[in-house]
Formats: sequence, structure tokens, C-alpha cells
Amino acid sequence: MKRILLLLLVIISQVNAQVGVGSEDVPFNCDYNAYLFQYNDVYAIDLASGNSYTVATDVAEGNINATAYNPADGFIWGSLSTPAKSIVRIGKNFKTTTFYIDELPTSGRYVGDVSAEGIYYLKGGGTTYYAVDLNPDSDNYGKYIKTLNLSKNISIHDWAFNAVDKKLYAVEKKTNILYRIEAETGAMESLGEVPILSGLNYTYGAVYFDASGRFYISANQTGTIYVIQSVQELNGSNSMESNLFAFGPSSAQNDGARCPTAPVPQEICDNGIDDDGDGLIDCEDPSCSGYAGCPVIELSTSSSANQGGLESNNRLSQQISKRNFNRAKSNYKFDKTAAKRFSKTSKYGKTKAGKGNGFQLSDFIPLDVINEEDVIESSPKDLINITNATDIYSVDYMRNNDAVASILLLKTDKGVYEHTKYICDRLLGAQLISVSTIEIKEQQFIKSLIRTIDGSLEFVLSLSAKSINNGANFGIESHWNLDKYENNVGFYNFQIWSNSLDDLLRLGEEVVRLLDVQKPVTSYNNSTPPTVFVRKGTYRNGKLDLQIVNTNRSEAIVFDGGLRGTETETVDYVSSIIELNGDYISNVQVEAGNLFDIGFRIGDGIQTPDDLFMSDGPWGYDDAAPTTTVTNYTVETNETQFDDDEYAVERNINLEATTSEYIAAYRALTPKFNPIDLSEYNSFKLQAKGTGTLIIRLVKESVTNWETQYKASIDLTEELTDYSLPFSEFKSSNGTPLEVNDITSIVFTMLAENGTEVTKSMTLEQLRFSTSSTLSVASLTETKALDAVAIPNPMSSQTTIHFTAQNSEHVELLVYNQVGRLVKQIPFSVVSGKNEIKLERGNLSSGIYFCKIRSNQTNYKTTKLLMD
Repeated sequence: MKRILLLLLVIISQVNAQVGVGSEDVPFNCDYNAYLFQYNDVYAIDLASGNSYTVATDVAEGNINATAYNPADGFIWGSLSTPAKSIVRIGKNFKTTTFYIDELPTSGRYVGDVSAEGIYYLKGGGTTYYAVDLNPDSDNYGKYIKTLNLSKNISIHDWAFNAVDKKLYAVEKKTNILYRIEAETGAMESLGEVPILSGLNYTYGAVYFDASGRFYISANQTGTIYVIQSVQELNGSNSMESNLFAFGPSSAQNDGARCPTAPVPQEICDNGIDDDGDGLIDCEDPSCSGYAGCPVIELSTSSSANQGGLESNNRLSQQISKRNFNRAKSNYKFDKTAAKRFSKTSKYGKTKAGKGNGFQLSDFIPLDVINEEDVIESSPKDLINITNATDIYSVDYMRNNDAVASILLLKTDKGVYEHTKYICDRLLGAQLISVSTIEIKEQQFIKSLIRTIDGSLEFVLSLSAKSINNGANFGIESHWNLDKYENNVGFYNFQIWSNSLDDLLRLGEEVVRLLDVQKPVTSYNNSTPPTVFVRKGTYRNGKLDLQIVNTNRSEAIVFDGGLRGTETETVDYVSSIIELNGDYISNVQVEAGNLFDIGFRIGDGIQTPDDLFMSDGPWGYDDAAPTTTVTNYTVETNETQFDDDEYAVERNINLEATTSEYIAAYRALTPKFNPIDLSEYNSFKLQAKGTGTLIIRLVKESVTNWETQYKASIDLTEELTDYSLPFSEFKSSNGTPLEVNDITSIVFTMLAENGTEVTKSMTLEQLRFSTSSTLSVASLTETKALDAVAIPNPMSSQTTIHFTAQNSEHVELLVYNQVGRLVKQIPFSVVSGKNEIKLERGNLSSGIYFCKIRSNQTNYKTTKLLMD
């Protein structure tokens, strides 16, 4: 009885379609999109970029699979799970018409495509497949034709017709062999293993063709889209050209459909043009991986976890900058050769919960899953005191002594860790190439492909685990926006990155497995990736220049932000509408005013919004000396408009401190103390006033010894004075001329010259690097330093300071140790001409010292002295 009713419903549906009830259906008519069907939702995929967005949800009662574009009528067809034995016609407006085919099996129909003549070839497991007539000009339209059998049983999950030779093509799982199939007979031809897929074990649930016979293959688990060139020319013995093409969404219970005569734009990898319209030029485009001199993506190195983990908000900018300054001042470099090796023990992957102290962070670190040669510990422990992390453990996975992947694991007690790699850096030179999904345990996690500031590529995955069910289980969350995580609970926060998407998947799968070992994972709460996102941007002269990728063709988005003009100001909130006009790539400019940092969100109000945080290079002060107390520190906006040929160091500072040793201010040129090439400039300019001598250091990344950093001195007065210092004025104690190709920061130091407590102050304004190379008059008359030489140097028991005086006067020889503490003070009366001051070692220990002749009339260069 039920079957009779079902037949009647289907007949009525078909009659209604013939008399016009379904006449509002609109054919796709060979548009350029690829369409991915997942369950009963539909996504449009731009094969050139891999970006996708949802175009329809719940388009049918049952799940849709075996989807195919029908060249004969311009519609997409698919196989339905409910009603049983039914197929569905789908229009561009995603209205559907259902057809019942009694000869079809009740389930397992997940492979399908339609020939140019309108014959739908539908298959499940095994060798059997079915032919259905979908030619609207045929008398048998919508009816079963016959059952066929492949000549060989292969494990495939989609196939597609090549419009060039009218043959079906498919790639087998595990073997990764490409097959050519005669649809009318089932005859098969093996064309060999696809080189780019060698060693992989993915399900290829969506495949597509373009008009030139390029075959596009999407891996379900990673979403990676691969391409095989001109498959119609392969004969099984000639070479097969295959390559990465794009990074799309992962999927399950899925199938793909695309008009096979529609072209797919191709990137020409050496012409300096964005040929395929995805906003990426030449080697920036993943489709150029390994072509025309472009590096293969998987062969680039990855950054160390020791450099990661900085928080993406303004709450801790001063602490973070001080951490970076201290690393630079102490010449800190992570030595991977000396790092402790992390190796597998007999307890790896075994439950420890409830035994003794329970599990440790290291119990969640995967081993032996990506063919690494070594795993080294790289934990940035200096994050614990300045972030909300209470425990940290990180490792780098090594091959050929280079990091190829890293995991940074941070335990937090109240809320999620406040940093993700993709929030920062996009306004500092990095790019978000793509953002989509990756599948772990049948759950979709957000993955992103980032081109870092140094040009390397990294695939990134973030997830966090929290205890649930009174501590009996883990629940996993993964969101693009940090405010989506549950508040006031503890998390184990994983940041995983790799130079290989396949390795990223393996590491992510093993992390989830290791979590499940300690506490069964019983819930997932994951978000979808943003469909409108900022690929890259810059901030300069009060303006944010943003390149926005608009995958779902939104007409406009909302910009909401909170910004601070300086390090010491409160947050101001701004909001505006950005018109995108439906364009895929938009280059927009947002007026932000002079700022120190900004956190902002863009979104269309429908899909997941994109979040970014940008900080300018921070000001900070070094008050590490025990006797130093800062009594005033303010940062003010710089209202001066600088010339186009000048590099502005934004914001002015006022600093006052009491000390008997030293006080220093520093200004990083970038938030992470990355080096800047200033070779096109010739001098450093500023306005300044204060008390005494100001030592200015230009800190080079390549100089590992702080004492040999390049410095110059100016004498400050109570009046604000212009100073211009050519780079030639900056000297190193090693005598090497300055090259300004890797400047990370500028440090301004004032010494308490007689070892007694004094008040030191400095006001610094209008700082900039200039193409001008003229020494200013004020600097020339007030700060040009005369030589003072120690002989012998190094010294054992005594040395002599030789110098030439311009006038007779009383001076003092001041001797400082490496931390700026005054250790000797010798008064001396000089005469015009040559002078000598004998210096006895006394009880001074071995090390480096600095000798300064303090004069009221002449500026003498500080002499570096080594005591054996």
C-alpha cells in the first residue's frame, strides 16, 4: 500500500512538472562555479581559489549524492536517500523536482555524472552501475535505461565526464590510480598513479572537469584540490602532469557537480599578473606550487613554536613588548641544536588520568605520525608571566635540521588562550591565502593557509579542549572568533602549524586521539570559517589599506573596531559600512587616524565574521636597574605630517625617572621586533629635550652582542631642539661601518654618570628616518665626539686613557660596568692638547667596561675597555 501511494505521489509530481508547476525552476546553464553537495546543503566553490560559501540549505527532504551537471538541460541532478529509489533535479534557484526510478537500489548511490547526451550514470559500491535518461527531448525522460558493470571493481567515490573525449574519469582511493572508463560498456583503462597523490589515503568525493580537459580532484578530509593536466592525452605509459591547485573545504557525505565545458581561470606563474582573479600573483598562488621557479609548498620550512604565542589584544601590549626587548637585549636566540629532544616512551598514548598527578601537557603531543626525524622541545616559558597561560609546552618537528611543523600547547584556567596565529600579522606583511575546513573524526575544523612575514607558507589549525561532565570527559571547541568560546572555564589550547596540509591533518587527528585516551571526547562545538575576510593590509599615515576577499559576494559589510591612539590611552570605538558591491576582491581604505593599536571585526551579519588585531611597533621603557624608579611615562600622538621621503616613527614620549644607574626607552619598529630594511634612508632625525647625554642605539638583528650595537650620543638641553644624525655617526666598538638593512628597534639610554641618584628626563618627538644626510648644526656643535683611546686594551693591572682636549678644564674619568653601574670615578685637570689619565684595575673583576670622560666643554667618545 505504501509503495502504491509513493508511486502515485511521484506520478503526480512528474505530471505537475510537465504542466508547469515546476516551470519556475531555473537551469544553471553552465556557470563557472563548482557545486559541492553535502548532505542536503549546497556550497559554491571557486576552483581557482578554493574558496566556498553556502548557497542553499535543506534543499531536499533526504541527503543528496552522486550529483552531476546535465549538459542536455542545464540542471544539476542527484540521487536522494529519501524517498528511496529517487533522483532529483535541482535548479539554480534550488527548487527541486523528484523522480522515482523503481529499478534503482534503495541505498548506496554516491557516484554519478551525466554525459553530453543526457545519460545519467549512477553507481554505488561494487561494479554495478545504472543508466537513466535525462535528455528532455527524449520520450524516456526521467526513466531507467539499463544496468551495466565495470570491467574491474575499484573503490571510487565520484567520477566525471571529460567534454574533450566524452570519457568518464575517476581516481581510486588508496592506490591513487587514475582510470578512464567507457560509460556505455564499462571498459576501463588504468592511466597510472597520480604523482601528486602518491602516498596519500584520502577519499576523493568530488571531482570536476574544465573545458580544456583538466581534471580537478578534491580530497574529503583536507579539502585540497589537485589538478591533472589534459587527461585525454594520457595513455598509461606517458608522464602524467599533476599539481596542487587550491585549498578548498573538507566534506563528508558529499559529491561535486560542474559544467564540464566551463573554463577554469589559470594563473600564469611568471608574468606578474593575477590571471585567475583570486587576488594572488604568480608564486603567491598555490596553483603555481612547483611551477615556473615557484617553490613547492610542502618544501618550505615552518616557524618555531618558541617564537609563537603572543596574544591578539591590546591588554598586554606593554608586557609583550618588554618580553621582546629583553630577548633582544640579552641576545636571546633559540638554539635548536641544543634543545632537548622529546621522544616516545612506553607510556605514550596510555591513560594517566586519576593516577598520581594525572596527565601532563606532553601527554597530548603526537609522535611518529609525520615521519619526523627529531622532535625538540621549544617551549616559550617567558609567556607564562605575561599571558593568561598557566602552563606551556611546545615542540618543533624536524627534518634535515629544519622545523616542518610545530605544536604550541597552553593551559589556561579562566577562558581560552587569547591568541590565534591568523588574527595577528595580516596588517604587518603576512597574508591569509585561504580559509576553509579540515575534517577530523567526522567533525569540521577551520584550517587556514598563511604566508608569513618572511614569505614562508604555513597551514594552521587551532582547537581547545575543556573538561565536561564533572571532569569525566573532554569537550572540544574550535572557533574563528575568540568570543565564541565558553568563558570562565579552563582549556587546553592547541595551536598546530605545518608546512604540509597532510601533516597538519595527521597531527590534528593524533591530538584528538590523545585527548580521547585521557578523557573520552564526547562533544564538539565548532564554527564555520568566515566567508568575507581580510587577506592582507597595511597601516600608514592614519589609514588602513585592506584587501578583502568576498567569497559569497556580499554587497556591503560592517566594520566595528576599538582603537587606541597611544600606548597610554583608553580605547575608542568606531563603526562604519564598507561597500564591496559584490566584488570578489576589493581593495578598500579605512580612515583610522593616528593609532597605536586596533582590534576590529568585519562581517556581513550572516556568516562568521573576521577578526583582526594590529599593533604598531610599541614604545616601552627599561627600568631593570635596581635603583631606577619611573616617575612619569606618557605617550602622545604625533600630529606632524612627515614628508613622503621619510619613515615616520609614530608617537612622542615623555619619560622621567630617578636612578643611580640608567634609564632607557625603546621603540620597536614592528610589534614583534622584526627587522626593517632602512637602506633607502640616510639619517635619523628627532626633536628632543631633557637632562644630560642621550645615547641612541640602532639595534640590528644580525648583531648578537648588545655591547657592539651601533650608537651615537647627543647632549640634551631644557629647550626642544632639532637633531639630525647621519647613519655615519652611529659607531660600533668593533669598528665596522653601520649597515641599516636589519634594524629592529631604537633604544634611548641615559646614565647616572657619578653613581649617585639623579633625576633623568627625556622628551622625544617627531622621530623619523630621512633621506637627508646632513648633520644638524645643533648636533655638530654640541654632540660631535672626540676620540679617547685606552692603551693597552685589553688590560691586566693598569691602562692609560689618551685623548686631546680643546681647552683647559677639570674633567672626570667615569668607568661603568656592563649593566651601567658606575664602578670608578677619577677627577683630572686637563690642558689644551694631548692628555693621559692612568687607570688602575684595583679590585675590578674581569669583563667589559666603559670609560667616559665627563666634560663641561667637550663631548668625548665612550671607550670600551676589556679587563683580562
